Amino acid sequence: MMFFKWLLLTFTSMLLISCQSQPIKSENSASSNEIYYAYLNGGESKTAVILCHGKGKYPTWKVVDPLRKAIHSELGFHTLSLQMPKDDVRWDDYANFFPEAHANIAKAIQVLKTEKGVETVYLMGHSMGSRMASSFKPEAHNTQINGLIIAGCRNNGGEPLSCIANVKNRALPILDIWGEGDVKDDQSASERKTLQSPHYQQVQISGANHKFDGYDFELNGAVIQWLKAQSLGN
Repeated sequence: MMFFKWLLLTFTSMLLISCQSQPIKSENSASSNEIYYAYLNGGESKTAVILCHGKGKYPTWKVVDPLRKAIHSELGFHTLSLQMPKDDVRWDDYANFFPEAHANIAKAIQVLKTEKGVETVYLMGHSMGSRMASSFKPEAHNTQINGLIIAGCRNNGGEPLSCIANVKNRALPILDIWGEGDVKDDQSASERKTLQSPHYQQVQISGANHKFDGYDFELNGAVIQWLKAQSLGN
């Protein structure tokens, strides 16, 4: 109960998405004050994945919604898809929202660990969410993550918007995944090829676009395979 109580206090008029995956209002909700998150309870699992959606969207948007459900179904992990800061501004103005995003990520990690007994946390982001996730510095918030997943992350804009700047020299397991069918994503991933190492893995989904439309199965499978490998210590 404390877990849900914190979320209600931290965000405005949130709606819990339980293991039954009840529907929530879309971004076109009549109330502009309503902010949402989506949580699937992993029970006794000690592992959680926090997901960050793309620019201007919501926790059950494309990519993060099918992925959170697949991870929970296949691996039994806790999954928490956060409502990221959103506003009708240019993509490069989103850097102004990063401190808020980072604070929310840090609080989610803290609560998952203290209220749900989670010991291992993976942070995942798609598009603008991947920029927010990759620029999150756990040490600055006195917390910890065990791995990072970036999907459709681009390198333009400089820090903290540039994924290549954010992930360079980071000493933690990273999965860098993108759709080969998106020219900008493919180019950005190509620029990050030099970062590949035993802990930095790149996966290209052939034919997929930026939103992985029609390729959820391939994306989910690649992410789950990587998460399994981390659990085995590979």
